[in-house]
Amino acid sequence: MESVTSTPMYSRPRPSLTIIGGGPGGYEAAMVAAKLGAQVTVVESKGMGGSAVLTDVVPSKTLIATADSMRRAGRASGLGVALGAEPARADMTVVNRRLLNLASEQSRDIGRALERSGVRIVIGRGRLTGPTTVEVTTEDGTEMIESENILLATGASPRELPTAMPDGERIFNWTQVYSLTEVPEHLIVVGSGVTGAEFASAYNQLGAKVSLVSSRDRVLPGEDPDAAAVLEDAFVEDGVNVVGKTRAESVERTATGVRVHLSGGRVLEGSHCLLAVGGIPNTADLGLEAAGVKLTDSGHIAVDGVSRTTVPGIYAAGDCTGVFALASVAAMQGRVAVAHLMGDAVKPFQPHLVSSNIFTSPEIATVGVTEEQVASGKYQADILKLDLSTNPRAKMQNVTHGFVKIFARKGSGTVIGGVVVAPRASELIYPIALAVSHKLHVDDLANTYTVYPSISGSISEAARRLHVHL
Repeated sequence: MESVTSTPMYSRPRPSLTIIGGGPGGYEAAMVAAKLGAQVTVVESKGMGGSAVLTDVVPSKTLIATADSMRRAGRASGLGVALGAEPARADMTVVNRRLLNLASEQSRDIGRALERSGVRIVIGRGRLTGPTTVEVTTEDGTEMIESENILLATGASPRELPTAMPDGERIFNWTQVYSLTEVPEHLIVVGSGVTGAEFASAYNQLGAKVSLVSSRDRVLPGEDPDAAAVLEDAFVEDGVNVVGKTRAESVERTATGVRVHLSGGRVLEGSHCLLAVGGIPNTADLGLEAAGVKLTDSGHIAVDGVSRTTVPGIYAAGDCTGVFALASVAAMQGRVAVAHLMGDAVKPFQPHLVSSNIFTSPEIATVGVTEEQVASGKYQADILKLDLSTNPRAKMQNVTHGFVKIFARKGSGTVIGGVVVAPRASELIYPIALAVSHKLHVDDLANTYTVYPSISGSISEAARRLHVHL
């Protein structure tokens, strides 16, 4: 059989692109640009995959996968399975060694894939010295790289509090927690956003006593309120101590652990503390002013729908832009940037099409329009929420928390959003995301065959109940 090879869009001259940052926004852009015929250089200081692969997404979700196995083992008796007299126990040395090895392996795989595509990788720190010049500091010295286009994909770092500085032993940020050699006796998690909720859920399932400090009146204040309520109920049921409507003023080491001082004078004593109070964009000392790249008031790089900054030829993608702190969004922004600079077909980034997942127990997945947007009058929608308590597969699996919620445009029945709270919600959101992306009608979901029994059957049932009779 005759082999078929793709022809690069450009053969001569080859457009040049320098990417600062090898995370999802950077390496995805590099792969696409190389395939389209560009001469690509990626500058990365930590290793390919960046923080997302080495210290954030890959290790944290691997930890959560281990915690989920503990959850299933702990609830096996409810299904009639006897696992033995001794309760399941997590060996944190083995757990953390495995997740860090997986992260390193993934980083190497990305690097090899880029090199096979003809991408040049430079390990070092890059900064702009002008609109077309990147200065790279490596172990061997300094290199100046000239290119027609530059993509900034520098990510973000954990926010730190001056009164609660991480030490990597008792007080951690989310990049340091993998040095633990045993399950914490009592882990105090400061911050009830996505990161805080995920780690609180994971360590609770791994066997730690967990206290979650929230400055708001509920966990996950920026998420779907019904989903947040279900998660908080699950937390209470699983023994997580949710300390709401209070702030952590400071964290100090004690002889045997930590002491967290809360607003109002209350004090929490624990063995360890994990700070999950957001991130700050890695935009300092990048030479942005020298190149004329403007920042937003929050310190993020300002970009438009095709990832352009305020300087022609300079693009940005990922957490440094402040659009969404999601690896999938970073990757999409990077691909959009490359399509634009290469003159390929391009669709501007559309935030309402983004699907996201919170890897707690149960998981929370969302896409499209939110209930807050409907309540504010921005969208007119019919909303149908179907608890999983009616789902036969959920009953078989002893699933006690969860629901499916679908938003349909009022009058037309077009699917414009959805929420799934369930085990593996990250997989179950996909059919709703397809419906939102392709403007499908609720009847399209309802009339598509599902397996019986399946949790996805509740998606079809919810859509069926939203049928519009004309």
